[in-house]
Amino acid sequence: MAGTRPIPRPLWKAAALSGMASYLDAGLIVSISVNLAVYRDSYDMGVWMAGAISAIVTGCIAVGSLVGGRLADLFGRRRVYNWDIFCFALGALVITLAPDDITLLVGVLVAGLAAGADLPTSLAVVSDAAPSWARGRLVAFTQVMWMLGITVAIFLGFVLSTTGMTGARLITGQLAVAAIVTWALRSRLKLPDEPPETETGAAPEAISLKGVWTRAALLPMTATFVFYVTWGLGANTFGQFGTYLLVTVSDASQSLATGINLAFIPIGVLLTFAFVRVADSPWRDRLFHVAAVVQILAFVIASLTAGALVGMLVFFVLYQLSNPFAGEANYKVWSQLTLPADTRATTQGLTYALSRGVFAVAAFFTPALADHSPSVLLWTITACMTAAALAGVFIIRVLVPRSARDVPDGVDLRVPSTSPAGLPDKEH
Repeated sequence: MAGTRPIPRPLWKAAALSGMASYLDAGLIVSISVNLAVYRDSYDMGVWMAGAISAIVTGCIAVGSLVGGRLADLFGRRRVYNWDIFCFALGALVITLAPDDITLLVGVLVAGLAAGADLPTSLAVVSDAAPSWARGRLVAFTQVMWMLGITVAIFLGFVLSTTGMTGARLITGQLAVAAIVTWALRSRLKLPDEPPETETGAAPEAISLKGVWTRAALLPMTATFVFYVTWGLGANTFGQFGTYLLVTVSDASQSLATGINLAFIPIGVLLTFAFVRVADSPWRDRLFHVAAVVQILAFVIASLTAGALVGMLVFFVLYQLSNPFAGEANYKVWSQLTLPADTRATTQGLTYALSRGVFAVAAFFTPALADHSPSVLLWTITACMTAAALAGVFIIRVLVPRSARDVPDGVDLRVPSTSPAGLPDKEH
C-alpha cells in the first residue's frame, strides 16, 4: 500500500543529502534573523540596513534558484548538485569571518546564490531516483531537514544569546562545516538506475526552454507559485524576523525571544515527521484543509493582539501545529507530482525564484512597517495565508487528480506520478 511500502536505505540517504539544501537554506535565513540584532549593534546598522541584509539573503536565493534550476536541466543535475553546495560553504565562511557589514553582504551574496541553486536541483535529483510509490515521502523528508536547519540555528542562538559576535560567528560557522561535509558525501553518492550523463556532464536530452511554457507545465507552475508565494510571505517574515519582532514589537529580551522560538520548534519537527509518514497517502491532502484553517486562525490571533506577547505565544502554538501540514512540504510534494519531469528543476527553480524575489522585497520593508504599524503587517500576512489556503484547495481538487489520470497502468492511482504516460516508473 502507498505510504507503507519500505523504502531502501540508499534512497533515504539520497533524500537526506538532498535535504541538506533545505537545511542550509533555512539555516542561512534563520541565522541572519537570530543574529540581526547583534549585527545591528556591532555594525551600527539602522532599520533600512537591517532590511537590506534580509532582502539580499532572500533575493540571492531567488536568483540562485532561477539560474541553478536551469543549469541543472541543461548541464546535468548531479554536477550542479555537487558544486553549488561547495560554493555555499565558501559564502558561509565569509559571513562567519566578516569584519564589517560590507564583507558580510559579500558572504550573504555567495551563500544565498548557492543555496538557491541547490534547492530545485536537489529536489529534482531525489525525485528522479524515487519510484512513484515513495516520491512523496522522500521529497517530504527534505522538509524535515528544513526544520532541523531552523532548530539548530535557533538553539544555538538561544545558547549563545549573551555572547555577541562570537556567538553569531559560531551560528553561521556550523553552516560552513555542514556544507563541506555534505559536499564530500554527495560527491561519492551512487543512486540505483541513475540517468547517465554525457562526458561533459550534460543531460542527454536537455529540453528547450520553450518546453517550460506549455500548458502541461504552466498551469501547475502557476498554481504552486501562487500557493508558495502567499504562504511564504508569512513564513518567511517570521523565519527572518521572528526574533526581531518579539524583541522590537513584543518587548521580549533577546534570550526570551530565542527561547520562545526554540520551545515551539520540537512540535514542528515531530509533526513534519508525521507529514512524511502520510506524504504518499490520501491523508496528505485531507489534513491540509484542517491545517490551513488553523494556520489562518493563528495569524488572526496575532493580528488581533497587535503582536502582544501573550497573543504571540498562542500564535506560535497554533502555527507549529498547522504549518507542517499546510506549508512548504506541501509545495515540494505537489511540485514533484504535478510538474513535468523533464523540466522539473527549471520550472520549480522558476517558482522558487519568483517567490523568493517577492520575499526579498517584503523583507526590505518589514522592519520599517513593523516599526510603523505591527497590526498592518500582521493583517497583511493573514490575508496572504487565506489566499494560500485557496490555492492549495485548487491544487488538491484540480491538479493532483489530473496528474493521477496520467499515471501509467499498474501504478497506485491514489498518489499521482510525474512519469510520462506509457513508461514504467523506477522501482528499487
